[in-house]
Amino acid sequence: MARTKKTLESVEEDSEVIEVKEESSEKEEKKKKESKLAKLKEKAKALEKGMEEVKEVSLKKKVKPEAEGGEDTLVPIEDYLKSSIHLGTRVITPEMRKYVYKRRADGLAVFNTSLLDIKLREGIEYLKKFAPEDVIFICKREAGWKAAELFSKSTGIKVFTKKYPAGILTNTTLENFMETELVFIVDPWLDKNSLNDALRIKIPVLSICDTNNYTHGVTKIIPGNNKSPKSIGMILYLLAKHYVESRKLEREVPPITEWIEGWETLVPPK
Repeated sequence: MARTKKTLESVEEDSEVIEVKEESSEKEEKKKKESKLAKLKEKAKALEKGMEEVKEVSLKKKVKPEAEGGEDTLVPIEDYLKSSIHLGTRVITPEMRKYVYKRRADGLAVFNTSLLDIKLREGIEYLKKFAPEDVIFICKREAGWKAAELFSKSTGIKVFTKKYPAGILTNTTLENFMETELVFIVDPWLDKNSLNDALRIKIPVLSICDTNNYTHGVTKIIPGNNKSPKSIGMILYLLAKHYVESRKLEREVPPITEWIEGWETLVPPK
């Protein structure tokens, strides 16, 4: 009995030792887990901070050209703003979404001004490939009639305002039938008849496109406000000026003050 009692006491002692060891092991394991968790949290914070810094840098890169406009634009950014070339409509089509910078509080879309400058340059490069006699320009929008006439006078490109004569590009029996290599339009919707004629005879189309325009059939897009006489004036002035210079035409392009009424008194919006 005495031996059995000692044996039982020994087993109990061993059990207590095992329990103490297990408890100590659990504490150590818990400490290790807590240490690993703390390290993971530190890494997560560092990573989050890094992501915020990257986002901030990325945002600055995106916003800086819009706010400051850079130094190498066709005209100073404030001139673009004065002409309202950057103001779109409340409607944004899927094709034009990529050119939009933001919406104003009143719902109007705002074009990315730096991107407008880039696309204007591309439009100039595209237009200068064609001789004046190989281009026709159509502007049914009344807001652009004055600038359209100046554009035609400056470049020698034939212009149609008010009404586009149906069939002049497609019906060879018409007395006023003409052949051309490029159709330049102000609005794909208003000038859709000339756009459709160009598609029928498979010739390229250059077009100013606002945020509400669908661009099907347009070969080269110049994004911008195509509703305002100021913005149409600015776009056509820049196209005419650089087109004449690039093709070395012996023609005089009037200053911007003749393209946009009251230009000298305009101020960029705040």
